[in-house]
Formats: sequence, structure tokens, C-alpha cells
Amino acid sequence: MKREHILKMVMLAMLVAIGVVISPILRVEGMCPMAHLINIVCSVFLGPWYSLLCATLIGIIRMTLMGIPPLALTGAVFGAFLSGVFYRLSGGKILCAVLGEVFGTGVIGALASYPVMTYIVGREGLTWAFYIPSFIGGTLIGGFIAFVFLMALRRNGLLAKFQHDLGAKVYDTTAAKRAAQSTK
Repeated sequence: MKREHILKMVMLAMLVAIGVVISPILRVEGMCPMAHLINIVCSVFLGPWYSLLCATLIGIIRMTLMGIPPLALTGAVFGAFLSGVFYRLSGGKILCAVLGEVFGTGVIGALASYPVMTYIVGREGLTWAFYIPSFIGGTLIGGFIAFVFLMALRRNGLLAKFQHDLGAKVYDTTAAKRAAQSTK
């Protein structure tokens, strides 16, 4: 196996573990901002497909072990994937990764949660927009934390180094050259 592939699997496993452990600890009722932080960081480090896989694994583990409702999946997978897609389409703008998470989870995930919770789980008294305020609130909190964290990594040149070591696309060309030289 290539070194990059092993590093990607290790990073994915660490993000899943952190997401499972930290989500129930640092949460506000109806919001899970740390899940959004993990989604955005995974999107920037590994890309949209790994971020989708990470969110899916975290959701399945939380639903299985912690009895969390299906919101753990519907409230995470759309934002995780769109965060990575927006990041790539923007040419590596961290703010776009955050906006992808806010739109994907805050709007699409919230709207997808309504039929799941109403018709599958049997929860009554919900409207189609019931989850939008709390999902957007959670994504804004987690997105802000992710933005500050990733910008600090970018300023120090560590973001490009991590992306280079993981075999991900590095958008900061100056930092990419430094990262490539430091691994030689």
C-alpha cells in the first residue's frame, strides 16, 4: 500500500473516532456543531468522498451505539459532501467549504430529515422546515470553529503540508512547494 493511502485511512479513522466521542459531549440541544467541524476538516484534508464516508460512519456508529435518531445521517451526509465539493470548485477557499456545509446540512439535510422523522420514525407535529433553524445554527457554530482552525493551519503552512502528505490537492502553491521539499 502506498504511504498516502495508509495516512488517509488513519486520518479518516481518527476523524471518525473524534466525531463519535466529541459529538455527544460538546453539543447544544438540537444541534451538533462538532459534527460540522469534523465534516469541514475532513472535506479540506481528504475531499468530498472521504468526508461523505466519514459522516456516514459517524452517523451509523452514533445511531447504533448511542441510540441517536436517523438525524445523525440526514443531518450530516449532505453537508459533508457539499463541503468538499464547494471547497474544490472554489479552488481551495475554506469559506466555501463552510458554506457547502451550511447549505448541505442546514437546508438540504434539514429538509430531508422531515420525511425521515415523520414517516419512518413516526414523530408527529413537525413541519417541513422544523429542523432548518437548529441545523443552520449548528452548522454556523461548527463552521466558524472549523474556519478559525483551518485558517490557523493555513497561516502556519501546515494545511498544505497535511494535504500534501495525505495526497490531497494542495491549492496554496507556495506552501505546497515547501511541503514537498520538507518531505524529501
